[in-house]
Amino acid sequence: MALDKNQIAMRIAKEVKDGYYVNLGIGIPTLVANFVRNDINVEFQSENGVLGMGPFPFEGEEDADIINAGKQTITTLPGASFFDSAFSFGMIRSQKVDLTILGAMEVSENGDIANWKIPGKMVKGMGGAMDLVASAENIIVAMMHVNRAGESKLLKKCSLPLTGVGCVKKIVTELAVIEITPKGFKLLERAPGVSIEEIKNATEGTLIIEGDIPEMILN
Repeated sequence: MALDKNQIAMRIAKEVKDGYYVNLGIGIPTLVANFVRNDINVEFQSENGVLGMGPFPFEGEEDADIINAGKQTITTLPGASFFDSAFSFGMIRSQKVDLTILGAMEVSENGDIANWKIPGKMVKGMGGAMDLVASAENIIVAMMHVNRAGESKLLKKCSLPLTGVGCVKKIVTELAVIEITPKGFKLLERAPGVSIEEIKNATEGTLIIEGDIPEMILN
């Protein structure tokens, strides 16, 4: 069974380690803060100038003045701080962030990422995406494996304008956990009930399958 967006975020939350400073991109990545273990200390950073984000607020408890980079209302944890975006990007560019979790429209088998523009469609700008991919050493992508037409988004070569080159380390989709290697996409885990054949059929780029591939453990 393919994962939903919350389950993708739940699996990625397992990659977050104690003491990490983590930047969450727009989309599925923002959900990761809801699933991080309670027994570890993690600082979530938002590029609009927040350090110490918590889970999303319950309905009726939102504060319209406290938002993330995607303009969603958020909560903050004790000790959280607020600062201008210049200071925030200083943190990013000086590599103070341990893990960056981004959404993507396409990822290539060598780790290129396209996540900011579809030609012909209006966009406000690249935002912080280029800074994040240029500065981060540990990037995990949260994305859907195929588009609405059923076409693969894990490609030999990206067709959309690139945000960064050779920077993605790992991908979690509704079907699989995949690592970027010099030889292509390496299949690490598959979603519960999803066959290796389904993942192969949904992956245009080179897919490396070695040994038994375990199912993801979400809890």
